[in-house]
Amino acid sequence: MRLILVSFFLVYTLLHVYGFFRARAALTLSFRTNIFIAIFMLIMVLAPFIINFSERHGFEFFARVMSYIGYIWMGVLFLFVSSSLLFEIYRLVIFLTALISRKNFSTMIPSAGFSFFIPLVLSMTVSAYGFFEAMNIRTEQVTIRTSKLPDNISRLKIVQISDVHIGLIVREDRLKGIIDSVNAASPDILVSTGDLVDGQINKLEGLAELLKEINPRYGKFAITGNHEFYAGIDQALDFTRKAGFKLLQGESVHVGNIMNIAGVDDPAGNTFNRFNKVSEKALLSELNNGRFTLLLKHRPFVDNASQGLFDLQLSGHTHKGQIFPFSLITKMFFPHQSGIFNIFSNSTLYVSRGTGTWGPPMRFMSPPEVTVIELVRESRIQ
Repeated sequence: MRLILVSFFLVYTLLHVYGFFRARAALTLSFRTNIFIAIFMLIMVLAPFIINFSERHGFEFFARVMSYIGYIWMGVLFLFVSSSLLFEIYRLVIFLTALISRKNFSTMIPSAGFSFFIPLVLSMTVSAYGFFEAMNIRTEQVTIRTSKLPDNISRLKIVQISDVHIGLIVREDRLKGIIDSVNAASPDILVSTGDLVDGQINKLEGLAELLKEINPRYGKFAITGNHEFYAGIDQALDFTRKAGFKLLQGESVHVGNIMNIAGVDDPAGNTFNRFNKVSEKALLSELNNGRFTLLLKHRPFVDNASQGLFDLQLSGHTHKGQIFPFSLITKMFFPHQSGIFNIFSNSTLYVSRGTGTWGPPMRFMSPPEVTVIELVRESRIQ
């Protein structure tokens, strides 16, 4: 955990250093202005710490304001550096071409001002678009045919939410939009595949009650994500239960005579000594009763030892990068980044892009989703 935090802040600091020197190269700034920019960037680097400290000590309004400023800035800076790198690559190509051909291509190199303002305008434009895209929830429809539904049920609708990150930014208004999308789908079962809450959840009065109003016919089920542990696992579990979810922590349930649902804890619990460590294979092996088996697992990794023991795994965690081109990085760590995958001969994995946001309250080329998985009974082969 400490290594991840140190790495994050090291990279985040370097992004600020790069942005600072790009601004200095493009603009004629006074010494006082340089100091002001440097102080602002230092505050932005420390913003996650400031937000966490403020919220935990009761300064909620300040923490919420700082969250919007600090995390929107994080998104703008990431997009600025990403688009600026295209100019750096272009400069390198021109330099190498001139070196190899021994010709002068200096007129093809954009000025420092042009190389600064084009990425700046682009990053601010994309950020503004991404802010509104983050609130535009898509309903993704997935149909899975199975012979394992009982004869008296021809269709069963499972609705998945994931990575909602209820906290300082995702509050009543955005949560109500999510609930409206869920209710519009008329689920038979609702599942939350982790990170229902974010890192700061001290004051969330009334939000669990909003979620509790959703009453699917066959119940609501949830698992932990990594942020449940970051938020404080006890209060996170308490919030989830108050919202009406049955928590599955290395456990399974039989939903009537219809299907099996199993859920496992996120391995982030290892860091906090609160991980309910069970063998996924052993857990699923107990459910070999001929019914459809649904596995809830926050991170989209597939255990080869579980081959043939489940029909559908629902996961999240990746956000599909949340802001392109960050999705190119997350793709390297999570080959199954979003969408549906046939992983074994009789097993399917679906990875949600997530329903809320973490960090920057924006999404770009990765809209939030509520997923509607419809199981359709097909005749058993005689």
